[in-house]
Amino acid sequence: MTHRLVALSVASLALLAPLIAPAQGLRPSAPVAGSGVVAPVGLPAAGGLAADYIVAVVNSEPITNNEVRAATQRLAQQLTQQGRPPVDASALAREVLERLINEKAQLQQARESGIDADSAAIDQAEQNIAQQNQMTVPELRRRLVQQGTAPGQFRNQLRDQIVLTRLREREVESRVRVSDLEVDQYLREKQSSNDPATQQINLAQIVVSVPDTATPVQVAALQARAQRALTRALAGEDFAALVREFSDASDSASLAAGGELGLRTGDRYPPLFLQATQNLAVGAISALVRSGAGFHILKVLEKKRGDLPAMTVTQSRARHILLRASPQLSEGAARDKLNEFKKTILAGKANFAELAREQSQDGSAAQGGDLGWANPGMFVPEFEAVMNALEPGQISEPLVSRFGVHLIELMERRQASLSPQEQRESVRAQLREKKLDETYARWAQDVRGRAYVELREPPQ
Repeated sequence: MTHRLVALSVASLALLAPLIAPAQGLRPSAPVAGSGVVAPVGLPAAGGLAADYIVAVVNSEPITNNEVRAATQRLAQQLTQQGRPPVDASALAREVLERLINEKAQLQQARESGIDADSAAIDQAEQNIAQQNQMTVPELRRRLVQQGTAPGQFRNQLRDQIVLTRLREREVESRVRVSDLEVDQYLREKQSSNDPATQQINLAQIVVSVPDTATPVQVAALQARAQRALTRALAGEDFAALVREFSDASDSASLAAGGELGLRTGDRYPPLFLQATQNLAVGAISALVRSGAGFHILKVLEKKRGDLPAMTVTQSRARHILLRASPQLSEGAARDKLNEFKKTILAGKANFAELAREQSQDGSAAQGGDLGWANPGMFVPEFEAVMNALEPGQISEPLVSRFGVHLIELMERRQASLSPQEQRESVRAQLREKKLDETYARWAQDVRGRAYVELREPPQ
């Protein structure tokens, strides 16, 4: 699917840097020992020209030193632009070579499986890259040429990435399932966790300061003052009013906020505060807490776990027209047909819902393509990425997913609270993403292990 170019490999990242956002990258696969034969990479030959030679052969297909050098140099440039510390060039080249080996082995498997990408899909991918970088396709091509990349080379890279993405969808994503039992277990573990870093707490405090030079009599008087404040707080008096009356906090903003310390992870509170409040419910008040600064009374204002789903999410309501590729309708023809639909809708000659009822090839057709309110993660990533980029009332370009070719109209957006069931589905999505990473790593290692790989030393 062409919108999932977030799955670009290291080699393709190097090709596109610095055009593409630094968050893009391939799911990591474990490096294989013994791939260090690349060093020295990119040593110039006499006359200032780089000598090229084969550094690896993957099932009879070569990888050259120049390929590795170019990808390594561009990736190093991208890492520098991201402000990361310098990386040893030889180590980076070894990693790039291993990724190139993995990619070539996977492309070979894709060809054997009959997976390909047509020109229309590559055109769409190129247009998406240009839009992401706020430029036209001609501007993108000019920028690439300035960086030493021919447009044809760039399109070949895009073709490879589309093919790899489709292969990984078929071989990896179809295998991943998350059961209700796994969701239950995850929730139990998180809810019973005492790790302060996974908890977010908001406390309010009354502090009665005790000077370092205070005598025992003075300490006793200050403790009695703190106890009076505690007694009144436990009796239900307004805590913020008691803060203003009793607290010696030097921070006037804290006094004005009723002693509120703010929502933060538990590891950012003093251990004494955590111990005093860990078993308290929201709204409860602690016993007196003695610290080096004095006596504290703590009220629990809020507790939540930072690793559980947010209670509110941005929901989207969209409708679409889906055309499935078939022997009678190619992917390119489906794209052209949807482009015509879009033109007629924008010209006011047709209605999106009516066209969806007449033309869409999925279960939403009867509802005019209406997909209802959707939480993040409910749709496949390539569909959701395009939908999220739309403004209400806007219609997308045709996009390809594993289901076919879509035309999307975003109807509305809203903020909504998650029901308990929706929170479970959000947890399921988190677990599935983790499983995808693990399954991909195993699959990539398996493909690598079945390939014949010959690593070659540099010529002497």
